[in-house]
Amino acid sequence: MTETGAQATVKGGMTQGQARFIEYAIITLAVVAVLMIFQPFSLTLFSIGCIGVVVAGLAFNLIPFCRPGVPMRTLLRVIVIVLVILGIAALLGIGTANLYVWYLGTLR
Repeated sequence: MTETGAQATVKGGMTQGQARFIEYAIITLAVVAVLMIFQPFSLTLFSIGCIGVVVAGLAFNLIPFCRPGVPMRTLLRVIVIVLVILGIAALLGIGTANLYVWYLGTLR
């Protein structure tokens, strides 16, 4: 059974308006970031757009949880999980680059 917005709020879940706002904000972020990449005027906007596309791609993982009745705590938990995975991937990338630099140093 689906709940109305008032019942969802009483149980601590998002209302339909809150869920729709978060969903549209993520989609808007992605569209604006892509437009910033393809604009021909500024390299600064291009750089910001590249970062925005990565952030929007990560934020897009929240879309399935933007439903009325889903607790905000669940949404925050997904945000933390995505950020932890991003951190692990960044550490692996940095570690791999450092190992490669070390390897190149041993060839001299």
